[in-house]
Amino acid sequence: MVKNEKATLRGWLLEGLTARRMLFILLGAMIATFGIHNIHHQVGITEGGVIGLMLFVDHWTGFSPAYITPVLDIACYILALKYLGGQFIKISVLSTLSVSAFYKLWEQFPPMLPDLSSHPLLAAVLGSCFVGVGVGIIVRQGGSSGGDDALALVISKVTHWRLARAYLFTDLTVLALSLSYIPVIKIACSVVTVTLSSYLIDKVQTWKWKERTKASD
Repeated sequence: MVKNEKATLRGWLLEGLTARRMLFILLGAMIATFGIHNIHHQVGITEGGVIGLMLFVDHWTGFSPAYITPVLDIACYILALKYLGGQFIKISVLSTLSVSAFYKLWEQFPPMLPDLSSHPLLAAVLGSCFVGVGVGIIVRQGGSSGGDDALALVISKVTHWRLARAYLFTDLTVLALSLSYIPVIKIACSVVTVTLSSYLIDKVQTWKWKERTKASD
């Protein structure tokens, strides 16, 4: 009886996690974290979503990000469990762990790209390309890179907005709050980043579906 239960649990855990899907999740995590570590962190471009909200709470309350981030992520994933189901949560665990692992990997090396601090607009555009493509690949595989992705997907499902609009709604809300302690010029660069990355996430996530639709017409 116990063996059957273990086999059932193992089967559920592995269901849908094909080698191809896992490789694409790893690829997406690698691309997104590379851009954030080598561009965003160097230039000081803030984030929208959960990361930006964490920075906002940390600045005004002094609570450690180590405590704030898990609370915000868990809250987003509870919502996701209700609206997106257990399969999404299962895949998101893998993708979130992959993102954390690649963050840790890139931290072991010095910056691999030139410091673009004197060209913040260029940094915003390049950074958005890495984040948009990387997170788009992860979302396309049915997962998320963190609580902000889960929240955007829930908003998109409930409101029937395009995914890009849901991302922009959460990101711009957080960036508006961040104006209380971050210079306007940096917020402007962040707006460029979140706008372009939201667009790219949506395009990467829906590209294959459109191709299939055209093929079936």
